Amino acid sequence: MSYKRSSGILLHPTSLPGPDGLGDLGADAHQWVLSLSKMGFEFWQILPLGPTGYGDSPYQCFSAFAGNPLLVSSLFLIEDGLLTFDDLADRPAFSNEFVDYGKAIPWKNRLLNTAFANFKASPRSELKKKFDNFCQQEHTWLDDYALFMAIKDAYHGEPWNKWAPPLKMREKNALLQFSNEHHDSILCHQFRQFLFFRQWQDIKQYANSLGIKIIGDIPIFVAYDSADAWSNPDLFYFDKNRDAIVVAGVPPDYFSVTGQLWGNPLYLWKTHQDTAYDWWIKRIKSTLALVDIIRLDHFRGFVDYWEIPAGMPTAEIGQWKPGPGKEFFDAINTSLGNLPLIAEDLGQINPQVYQLRDELALPGMKILQFGFGNGPEDNFLPHNYPIHCVAYTGTHDNDTAIGWFETAQEKEKDFCRRYLNSSGEDIAWDMIRCIWASVANIAIAPLQDFLQKGSEARMNFPGRASGNWAWRFQNHEITPELINRIAEINYLYGRTLKS
Repeated sequence: MSYKRSSGILLHPTSLPGPDGLGDLGADAHQWVLSLSKMGFEFWQILPLGPTGYGDSPYQCFSAFAGNPLLVSSLFLIEDGLLTFDDLADRPAFSNEFVDYGKAIPWKNRLLNTAFANFKASPRSELKKKFDNFCQQEHTWLDDYALFMAIKDAYHGEPWNKWAPPLKMREKNALLQFSNEHHDSILCHQFRQFLFFRQWQDIKQYANSLGIKIIGDIPIFVAYDSADAWSNPDLFYFDKNRDAIVVAGVPPDYFSVTGQLWGNPLYLWKTHQDTAYDWWIKRIKSTLALVDIIRLDHFRGFVDYWEIPAGMPTAEIGQWKPGPGKEFFDAINTSLGNLPLIAEDLGQINPQVYQLRDELALPGMKILQFGFGNGPEDNFLPHNYPIHCVAYTGTHDNDTAIGWFETAQEKEKDFCRRYLNSSGEDIAWDMIRCIWASVANIAIAPLQDFLQKGSEARMNFPGRASGNWAWRFQNHEITPELINRIAEINYLYGRTLKS
């Protein structure tokens, strides 16, 4: 699929302003979408929207289908009659600049539980009818997810391989007994999903009404501690006790000298093939109900993937194994049609990956920060870009432009200044201008770069287990001057949204 000349901003919803400790889907989110329109953007790129677990990473979620209920706006729940302002009276003092998940999660859970209690006690049949319709429409994943989360609650958050064997192994009688004894807990998790999807669809419809499309992520792998792995064990390399035999990661690379040990279970691709990739088709279809374009994270894994024996301390020991290749995409396209996809083709890439990407006519990614270490021939320099690509100053896995420049080797900094014809004093905007002027059909930068933030605003440090995903912006930072400056650069380089 080809894209016209356009631009976007990378910002995850947790980074939005909001009164309850982390960004949410309330009025500030709607204001953000309106600002994107004023700036002339066609795209808002986000990270995965799933319910996060240990480490708060959107790439390690409890479900590949569910939404993150922490993003539900409490103020919109007041409008729904599910909360009152009295329920917010003892709100903790939260930072506006960073997410303190340790404080925010208990607070949001308390509000969601109160909303559920009020929902059960309410005679409002209209909302209950919408909830019942939602549960019926989404039952293929929602039932297992809500049951999974309810059992997890009963086990105080323990991963599913620590549960009693009958529940771990999904014995029918054990699940039925648990469901009968914990009906309200299961219903509460279904209700949280109803609230999330309701608020997110309002955001998406508003964005689409302004001509803005949302780019969302599908991480190729799912978390071990997820409803997906627990309810579909036959799809993964598990032993008879349903422990992972091998896990995912990447060997040593630009980001880490010991590689990245992700720890996700690996797919039994033969089983997926035998089921005509049914689980994947459902996953992609579900994601496309939330976003307009999908970025396939770790696209390389569909060609070959790094298999690490379970229990290894790092990702250094492993082997490359073949992925499903073009057959996978043929099956997906046969079922769902020609899909709007972006291939994340970064890292150690072999020619077969580029060949598959080009056979599928997918745009790949170019990261400007990667371009200054190897001279003029480097493929990450804009004069070497193909038209059919998405160019970034950096992504959520990179430092900010300013943070990168301040810590880069002097040789890279020198080449960067010469290439950009820059003193380095306004390096973030110099890098933005460079990729905006490039031939790349789509140019995207994180909001941090437009705001000229340093390393304190970095979103993620690959390989670091905690302390990530916390940065937030504040409404006063989106000034009329900034909106005008961004609108101007979109206009000058022919990337203004055409309504």
